[in-house]
Amino acid sequence: MLARTEAEQLVSTVPTGPYIAGRWVSGQSIDTFDVIDPVTERRLTSVAAAGAREVDEAVSHARSALDEGEWGRTDGSARALLLHRLADLVEARSEEFATLESLDIGKPGFEPRAIDLPQAIGAFRYFAGWADKLEGRSVPTSPYMGRPTHSYTVREPVGVVAAITPWNSPTMIGSWKIAPALAAGCAVVLKPPEDAPLTSLLLTSLIEEAGFPAGAFSVLPGLGAVTGQALIDHPGVDKISFTGSPETGYRVAVAAAKGFRRTTLELGGKSPQIVFGDADLDEASQGVAVGIFANQGEVCAAGSRILVARSVYDEFVERLVTRARDIKVGDPFDEDTTMGALINARQLERVSQYVAAGIDDGARLIAGGGRPDGKGFFVEPTLFADVDNTMTIARREIFGPVGAIIAFDSESEAVAMANDSDYALAATLWTSDVSRAHVVARRVRAGAVAINGWAPLDPRLPWGGSKLSGQGRELGWAGIEANTEEKTVTAVLSYAPDK
Repeated sequence: MLARTEAEQLVSTVPTGPYIAGRWVSGQSIDTFDVIDPVTERRLTSVAAAGAREVDEAVSHARSALDEGEWGRTDGSARALLLHRLADLVEARSEEFATLESLDIGKPGFEPRAIDLPQAIGAFRYFAGWADKLEGRSVPTSPYMGRPTHSYTVREPVGVVAAITPWNSPTMIGSWKIAPALAAGCAVVLKPPEDAPLTSLLLTSLIEEAGFPAGAFSVLPGLGAVTGQALIDHPGVDKISFTGSPETGYRVAVAAAKGFRRTTLELGGKSPQIVFGDADLDEASQGVAVGIFANQGEVCAAGSRILVARSVYDEFVERLVTRARDIKVGDPFDEDTTMGALINARQLERVSQYVAAGIDDGARLIAGGGRPDGKGFFVEPTLFADVDNTMTIARREIFGPVGAIIAFDSESEAVAMANDSDYALAATLWTSDVSRAHVVARRVRAGAVAINGWAPLDPRLPWGGSKLSGQGRELGWAGIEANTEEKTVTAVLSYAPDK
């Protein structure tokens, strides 16, 4: 692991501007924004921000690359080769990605090394495998006006895809959007998060190095209200893939609806973790803690509603408090740190307000609740017990290391509480009864249900939710379907059989 001073020097090697039509764009007319280290609160670097002109240029070049350029003529086997090459390049420089995510986001380096980078590399390789297998179907059809027909379908790229990624896991979630779109033959315009753009810019340099044709991929760093808005409003965009808050997702959906453009929206969650009385409490308490505190709780699938059988409630609460108190909050570049800083001052204020709301609503604060002295956007791992499912901390997505523990008396009550939410992204079940696990998994409303392990992601599995958690799916075959259109071709044959 690099030292902090070495990590900060690495930032100077990353491009800091838009990449359009195979070239890095700079100029005095382009505004800049600062990237802040959430641990030291110092400026890491300044990045050139794309405006409406750069958005229009990127979308126009993407369209040209598809309609008349080299990318539109690149077949599936060639696309697969490019994606495999990109995966190899990311793997070779995975330590740089992990280091930049620690700097940019504030998470300890072991997390991107164990989760984000393997998932990103795996996504590029998985979708490389699909690139030359996008087959159509032969469909038997009836004669037309007495003449025989031959009908079939072909699967074609949806077109220009605007990919807008969040700051909590930009490398991993970026790969979820980029890999299937490029495998399908779409042209991608990526708008990375302004709070954490560095790994997206490094990834872009590797896409360039891998040899993707000009216009196949562009990156447009900038502010959401300017760059992001111009991108979702652009009529040349055929699909918008967005991960972020429901409020912003609504604006994306409205913008897309104006042109009846396709969307994939992953908008967060308030995921339940149900601990049954027959669960292995040591294993469950460890897994539940990971589900609350991983990435400082800044995870869309964070299992922050912990529903616990009353028969084991007191014992489980005690175990979970011990887990929370064992967490070492600090600089991600300190080897003993197990939880880092929140992304910015706004997020720190947001989390602090929810902690205050939990206290005001009468929940029992049993761990954390404060923040360490000194610089950095740190908050302690926080747990509330004796929570009611109607309380604010049980209803709203906090996006911070705050868990709400709720007791239940029966399986049906647990399922009812799990489903009593405006979100439906993920859920985790902790039980030693395999039959119960599968029955409850069917009853819980969520896009993904994990049994005895929090959020076991895999590029082969579709990911997404419903209700305020969004619509559509990423990853798996669903990721290909989300980036392709099925075209029907029917030939009316002139052949006339002998009478």
